[in-house]
Amino acid sequence: MTRNLRQAFFSALLVWAVAYPILGLKLTIVGINLEVHGTSPTTLMIIAACSVLMFLRVLFDHQISAAWKSSPNMPVIPAKASNFLTLPTTQRWIIIALIIGALVWPFFGSRGAVDIATLVLIYVMLGLGLNIVVGLAGLLDLGYVGFYAVGAYSYALLSHYYGLSFWICLPIAGLMAATFGFLLGFPVLRLRGDYLAIVTLGFGEIIRLFLRNLTDLTGGPNGISNIDKPTFFGLTFERRAAEGVQTFHEYFGIEYNSINKVIFLYLVALLLALFALFVINRLLRMPLGRAWEALREDEIACRALGLNPTVIKLSAFTLGACFAGFAGSFFAARQGLVTPESFTFIESATILAIVVLGGMGSQLGVVLAATVMILLPELMREFSEYRMLMFGAMMVLMMIWRPQGLLPMQRPHMELRK
Repeated sequence: MTRNLRQAFFSALLVWAVAYPILGLKLTIVGINLEVHGTSPTTLMIIAACSVLMFLRVLFDHQISAAWKSSPNMPVIPAKASNFLTLPTTQRWIIIALIIGALVWPFFGSRGAVDIATLVLIYVMLGLGLNIVVGLAGLLDLGYVGFYAVGAYSYALLSHYYGLSFWICLPIAGLMAATFGFLLGFPVLRLRGDYLAIVTLGFGEIIRLFLRNLTDLTGGPNGISNIDKPTFFGLTFERRAAEGVQTFHEYFGIEYNSINKVIFLYLVALLLALFALFVINRLLRMPLGRAWEALREDEIACRALGLNPTVIKLSAFTLGACFAGFAGSFFAARQGLVTPESFTFIESATILAIVVLGGMGSQLGVVLAATVMILLPELMREFSEYRMLMFGAMMVLMMIWRPQGLLPMQRPHMELRK
C-alpha cells in the first residue's frame, strides 16, 4: 500500500508538472515585452481535478483492474459485418456511391460547406499520397509536408514570374515534387524505423526554412500572393476578366454568382482526388504494388525473393511525393497565397494521423479519416484551442478500440480447411 501511495502521489505531481506550464500559464505581449500571466481559476480547478483523479486511479489500480475484468464486455462490431465492410467489392460500391453523391452535392450545398469540402479533398489527396509511403511500403515519413510545399511553390513561382496557367503548371508541380522525393530516397535507402523518421522530419524543416530565407525569389515570410485561379477552358470565374480573357458568366450569358468559382474549385479538387484514387488502385494490382506490400511485411524476405528494395523504396517516395505536388499546386491556386508557415510539421502530423486513423493501406479509410479530421475542428470552433489535445485523445482511443484503423485494408490470405 505504501508503494501504491508513493506512485499515486508522484503521478499527481506529474500531472501538475505537465499541465500547469501548458494550460496554467499564458504569454501576453505588452508593448514590446512578453509577460507571463496566470490563467483563469477554472483551468486550475480542472488541472487539480485531473491530478486527484490520477491519484485515485494509481492508488486503487488493482481494484479498478479487477472490477474492469469482471464487468460485461463492451459491444464489438460483428466479425461478419467488419469483414463485409473491408471486402474490395464492398468498398468499390461504397466509393461509387460516394462519387455520385460528391458530384451532385455541391450544387445544393452552401458556399461555406462546399469550401470546407474542398479543403477535405486536398487532405484526401495528401493522405492517399502518404498512404503509399507509410501504409503500403511501410516507410515512416514525417516530412511529407516538404513535397506539399514544393508543389505549391512550383505553381506559385511559375504563375508569378512567367504567367503560366494552372493546368500547365499542375503536371510540372507534380514532377518537381516527384524529383525531390526521388532525391530524398537516396540518403534514406539504408535507414528504417526511427532513423528514417528523423531524416524525413529534417527534410521537411529544411524545405520550409529554405523557402523562408530565399527572400529574393520566394518572398520570404511574406510568401507569394495574387496567384491565378484555375480556368475552365480559358474562361475565368472572376467578375471582370483581364484584357483578352472572357469570363464564365459572360460566355454562357448567365448572371454572375461568386459561388460558381467555389463549386468549380471543388470539382477540380474532386477530379484530382479521383485521379489519385484510380492510379493507386491500379498500381496495387500491378507487381509494383505487391512489391510495396512485400517490403512492408519483411524487407529481408523481400530481398530473398529477388526484389530490389532500392527500386521499391525510390518508387514509393517518388509516387507519394508526386501526389503531394498535385495537392500543393491546387492549394496554392485555391488560396491565392502561399507562405512557408503553411507547411509546418503540424501539417505532416495531421496527414500521418489521417493515414493511421483510416487504416494503413486503405484508400477508403483515408477518405473517411480525412473527412473526420478536417470536418470536426470546423464544426467545433469553440474548442479550437484544444484541437491537438482532441486529436491526441482520439488517436489514443483508436489504438485501444480499433488499432487497425476505421476501415483497414483487406489483405489476401489462404486457409486450409479441416
